[in-house]
Amino acid sequence: MGLDKPRIGVYPGTFDPVTRGHLDIIRRGSKLVDRLIIGVTTNMSKNPMFSPDERIAMVRREIADQGLTNVEVTGFNALLMKFAERQGASVIVRGLRAVADFEYEYQMAGMNQQLNNRIETVFLMADVSLQPIASKLVKEIALFGGDITHFVSAPVREQVVARVAEQGRLGDY
Repeated sequence: MGLDKPRIGVYPGTFDPVTRGHLDIIRRGSKLVDRLIIGVTTNMSKNPMFSPDERIAMVRREIADQGLTNVEVTGFNALLMKFAERQGASVIVRGLRAVADFEYEYQMAGMNQQLNNRIETVFLMADVSLQPIASKLVKEIALFGGDITHFVSAPVREQVVARVAEQGRLGDY
């Protein structure tokens, strides 16, 4: 009798910055697989506030604070399915906040299935209280001097506030 192969999942994203919504999906996704790999990537169209190394370190710290022992974090700059294949993944975990997310993610899942039909995409709905949270909006609120305490952990908030102080706020209207 052979040993079963561990189920490996990949949760990709820019995590710029990592939010409470991301952490909810990470926590829940980690229960579905033996090992969950958080793949931190760069999407230049999202105008990143933090470098890839800063985001990887940020997510690693958040994972350590959560005590999630079956989760690891790594960077990647490749086609998602190639990254998932290299990791030995059988599952891609994606978070959904709203119908608009579903339309985009559904299309991506279909394309990914065409590239490799052995890797399944699993959608997790964000907790209702976390559904409005988006990294883009967190950055925008911070850049205009708003309070992001409810959207990110205290250490992430400190990093975002420090970065905004370096870059300068956008206005005081």
